[in-house]
Amino acid sequence: MNVDYTVTALMFPAIPLLMNVYGNRFHTLSALIRKIHDEYIWEKHIPHEWEKQLINLNGRVKLLKFTVAFASFGFLFNMLTVLALYLDRILEARIIFGTCCITMIISVLFFLREIQISTRSLKLHLSDMKIDLD
Repeated sequence: MNVDYTVTALMFPAIPLLMNVYGNRFHTLSALIRKIHDEYIWEKHIPHEWEKQLINLNGRVKLLKFTVAFASFGFLFNMLTVLALYLDRILEARIIFGTCCITMIISVLFFLREIQISTRSLKLHLSDMKIDLD
C-alpha cells in the first residue's frame, strides 16, 4: 500500500472526533465522581453498593487515561507520517502510519472495555431497586 497525504488525511477528522468523545466521557465521569464525593462529605450518605461503584469508577478512570493516551499517540504518529512524507521518507512514513493505526486500534479497545465497566456500573445502580410487576 502506498502511503501518501491522502491516506494520512483520512485519519485527521477521525482522531480528533474520537478524542472529543473520550473527553466528553471523561468529563461526565469526573462530574459523577465529584457528585459522589460531595454526597459522602456533606451528607455522610454511604449506600451499600458504593464500594463496588468506587472500584468501577477507579477502573474506568484508569481505562480512560490509557484510551486518551493511545489516541494522542495516534494523532502524534499521524503528524509524524505527514512529516516523513514531506521529507520523502516513504519507508519511515509507512512504519509510522502503521504505528498510528495500531495505537488507534488499542485506544478503541480500551474504550470498549470502559463501556463494559460502565454498563456493569449501571447494573449496580439498578440492583438496589425492585420492580413490582404484579
